[in-house]
Amino acid sequence: MIDKIFPSLEAAVRDIHDGATVMIGGFGNAGMPAALIDALLEQGARELTIVNNNAGNGDTGLAALLKARRVRKIICSFPRQADSHVFDGLYRAGEIELELTPQGNLAERIRAAGAGIGGFFSPTGHGTLLAEGKETREINGRHYVLESPIHADFALIKAHRGDRWGNLVYRKTARNFGPIMAMAATCAIAQVSEVVPLGELDPEAIVTPGIFVQRVVREGATA
Repeated sequence: MIDKIFPSLEAAVRDIHDGATVMIGGFGNAGMPAALIDALLEQGARELTIVNNNAGNGDTGLAALLKARRVRKIICSFPRQADSHVFDGLYRAGEIELELTPQGNLAERIRAAGAGIGGFFSPTGHGTLLAEGKETREINGRHYVLESPIHADFALIKAHRGDRWGNLVYRKTARNFGPIMAMAATCAIAQVSEVVPLGELDPEAIVTPGIFVQRVVREGATA
C-alpha cells in the first residue's frame, strides 16, 4: 500500500543532510511552508544551498534559517526588500553567497530540471553582469544567454490538500513555485493544511500528481 503521509514535521525533514540543496516554495508569505522551515531549523542541517524566490522576510521562516547561519548559499531573484535585514547583514559581512537569477529565469531553470531539459536560451540578462561567464548566442537577430537547470536534493513546499499517494491541490496564489519545485527535487516534502482520503480530490483539480511527491505532512503534525 502506498502511503506517503509522515507522522510529524520532524520526521519529514529528519534526513536533510549538511550541504544539501533545498528548494523552498513561496512568494513572500504566500505558499511559504513555514512549519517545514521551522522543523528544518530545529533539525540542525548546515551549509545548505537554498533556492527560493526571495531571501527571507523579517526574522521568521527562511530569515530565521539564515540568522542561525545554516545557509551557505542562496539562489533567488529578489534578495532585498524592506524587511530583508537578516540577509542584507550576512551578505554585507561576506557570510553568505548569492546567485542572483531573474525571476522568469529562476522559474524556468527549476522547471527545466523537472522536465529533464539540459539548458535553455533566455534573452533576460544578456549584456548585464548576470551573463558573465555564460554562453551567449544570437538567434533570429536577438541575443540570448544559456541558462542551466537547477536541481535540488529536497523541496519544501506548501499545498492546501493532499492524499496518501501524494496528490496535491493548492489554494490560489499559494501555488506559485510549488509544482515545479516538486518536479525538480529528488525528494519533495509537502506541508498540507488537510490530509484527505483517496478519491476525495477531483482528478481534474490535482495540480501536482503524487509521482512527484515523496512525503506529505499535515502542517500541525508533531512528534
